[in-house]
Amino acid sequence: MTNPLSGGPMQEADFNPLRDSQDKRLPRIAGPGGMVIFGVTGDLARKKLLPAIYDLANRGLLPASFALVGYGRRDWSKEYFERFVYDCIVDRARTPLRENVWRRLAEGIHFVQGTFDDDEAFDRLAAKLGEIDRTRGTAGNWGYYLSIPPASFSAVCNQLDRSGLAKSETGSWRRVIIEKPFGHDLQSARELNHIVNSVFPEEAVFRIDHYLGKETVQNIMALRFANQLFDPLWSSHYIDHVQITMAEDIGLGGRAGYYDGIGAARDVIQNHLLQLLALVAMEEPLAFTPHELQTEKIKVLRATEPVFPFSRTTARGQYAAGWQGSEPVVGLRDEEGFDPESNTETYAALTLQINSRRWAGVPFYLRTGKRLGRRVTEIALVFKAAPHLPFADVMTTALHENAMVIRVQPDEGVLMRFGAKVPGSTMEVRDVNMDFAYSESFTEESPEAYERLILDALLDEASLFPTNEEVELSWKILDPVLEYWAQRGRPEDYPAGSWGPESANRMLARDGRAWRRP
Repeated sequence: MTNPLSGGPMQEADFNPLRDSQDKRLPRIAGPGGMVIFGVTGDLARKKLLPAIYDLANRGLLPASFALVGYGRRDWSKEYFERFVYDCIVDRARTPLRENVWRRLAEGIHFVQGTFDDDEAFDRLAAKLGEIDRTRGTAGNWGYYLSIPPASFSAVCNQLDRSGLAKSETGSWRRVIIEKPFGHDLQSARELNHIVNSVFPEEAVFRIDHYLGKETVQNIMALRFANQLFDPLWSSHYIDHVQITMAEDIGLGGRAGYYDGIGAARDVIQNHLLQLLALVAMEEPLAFTPHELQTEKIKVLRATEPVFPFSRTTARGQYAAGWQGSEPVVGLRDEEGFDPESNTETYAALTLQINSRRWAGVPFYLRTGKRLGRRVTEIALVFKAAPHLPFADVMTTALHENAMVIRVQPDEGVLMRFGAKVPGSTMEVRDVNMDFAYSESFTEESPEAYERLILDALLDEASLFPTNEEVELSWKILDPVLEYWAQRGRPEDYPAGSWGPESANRMLARDGRAWRRP
């Protein structure tokens, strides 16, 4: 056998079983097992979870014996549930429908009817999983996906415990996968963690933050730690500030009832944006393992705190009527199902600081909102201005600070902005962009975030799942801001299609800075 590195014959010393078994370039296929989805008839399951499971099967990443069990109140037969899953796949799957893959997956599809307080239904579920273990060889390995409101977590966890479904036999595993929100504040997050951990040990709990499953988010670690080019610049010596933006161009639509009382900060900043901050700011982990990655993120979150006074370092707003592209749209208080007297914000921005040697003095500006100028999520590291420019002012009027922008969505990639001379007989320096796009550099299409996260949960790969300590630290950072806002009355209006309230612009202008216009 030929050694692919040296080109010579393979020697015994060339084989390293530990190294080769950990080769991340090789696709990892889930072992025997199955998944039970609670809330399987909801939007998340229909639009994301069921298509993702099919796409994993279509890519050969699930075992042939994989079983999918839906649990819900509807009185559905196995055949009716199969048709429901099939329609979801046809409508939403990323990969082409292949009948042989579908037939193999459909053999392991089952449905159990019941409510969350129905002892008999959970006993039927336990009997069904036992039958599947015997007939399909799932080996007692089951993941329970709670695609349900947090208020129902306690009932389901207690039922799983009572019916024996939470306990694994020797050599098998049971895991629970939880969707956000992880609580409403620090106190409720602690109570929720206590409920879940009283039934499942922390190592068996997988909290889904779908942003962490996106390829570009994972590329933050590759960008930082696989390249000597960037690491020396990644600190307060060269970086002036960091902006993390998640903007949506849609309104609440049919989610008004869910969104009222939650708001932009709880919905996005507490989880998505603080996780992005942790990945950008963390130190290099000792190894690319779940424990080491989570350890470094926790260090960052422990050192992070909001900047006072909140009257100058935070902003919030509600979208008013305006134009989204070429279409007129109504304001928040005219959305169907939304309380016109509500003080829930649809735009939130705040200033954070990280008390560490690397980041001391570098503000992190986080913002999110609905009905903004366009849909975009990005991380912008804005560098300090050069201490001296040997050019006349008129030569650099079109020059701004250097920046590195990591685009999470859409048009995933990395952009670098720097100054270059304009062609001609005069000296004029202007901004230019160097742009890396995933779609242009790689032929393979990026998998959906839920594909990666579901597979990782089945493989017991916890790198991309926040721990209970990360969740609680995030609430500890955000709670003081939420308490301040609760005393301030109605948020400021901003026109739909704009980039937020004027208070957000003033927030940066006070520091001599400005928000990026993506």
